[in-house]
Amino acid sequence: MTATTLSASAPAPSWWRRLSTFFYQRPNLSLVLTLLLPLGWLLVFYIGSLAALLTQSFFRLDGFTGQIVRQFSLRTYSELFTPANTDIFVRTGVMAAAVTVASAIIAFPLAYYMARYASYRVKGLLYLLVLLPLWSSYLVRVYTWKIILAQEGIITWFLNGLGLGGVLDAILSIPAIGGPSLSFSFLGMFLVFVYIWLPYMILPINAALERVPKSVLEASSDLGARPGYTFRRVILPLAFPGVVAGSIFTFSLTLGDYIIPGVIGNSSFFIGQAVFAQQGTAGNIPLAAAMTVVPVIIMVAYLLVARRLGAFDAL
Repeated sequence: MTATTLSASAPAPSWWRRLSTFFYQRPNLSLVLTLLLPLGWLLVFYIGSLAALLTQSFFRLDGFTGQIVRQFSLRTYSELFTPANTDIFVRTGVMAAAVTVASAIIAFPLAYYMARYASYRVKGLLYLLVLLPLWSSYLVRVYTWKIILAQEGIITWFLNGLGLGGVLDAILSIPAIGGPSLSFSFLGMFLVFVYIWLPYMILPINAALERVPKSVLEASSDLGARPGYTFRRVILPLAFPGVVAGSIFTFSLTLGDYIIPGVIGNSSFFIGQAVFAQQGTAGNIPLAAAMTVVPVIIMVAYLLVARRLGAFDAL
């Protein structure tokens, strides 16, 4: 018998056995010590930062000295209701809702095909194609889309080649969504948002559809239900928690993003840009904190509704 074998079969030191027995007899203490580090990190760096953010939002900036007055006041929150700030909140909320709806409409057919009809090999390939964009840099993808959507980009070149340049110009002339080019318009920003966040909608919907038993669909067919009726009354209600789960990602990520509106689109601010400008350029940290509280409140309400709809079961 070699020395390695002897060392491997040697009994554990007595102090180690006593320590193991001590924690084995006290499972609650073992649980506390196991969770101490992650919970401490969560409390200090996450909950603590949110508490500091909320505290800062109740301060105000002195307009004469430019100094932060650290006295409890709701004056900063009253500034959120100015027309300029309300436009920012409405603009961001509408964009987040539009991106969420469009992502769900695009993602559902693909997720349904992956869950019901694709073979194992095709399903693996589709999973790879869905996840492949996430392997590249977020900034690289955004700036690539800026080049694609530019006046000299491939989309404009392709439409002009088909004689549809006038249609694109007509769309870009619409005040609500247009601009000098797709890369400087709300429409272009919308397209980039949908592309960036679409995988986060596909995967939860696919997970929800995978949980729908085939026997339920067979029972619906045996009872005489047509495919359209089965889809509306069986498949869609069972998959709806997955749609809501995906919407949590698309809505919240669009709500807080400031890179895409800064790279794609015109000079109209979104919440993320406004927070960055108030904190960095203007130095108005209380107003920046108060603006940040708004999407937090929106997402808390959204998550409560999503929880009632069973979205967390599809995550």
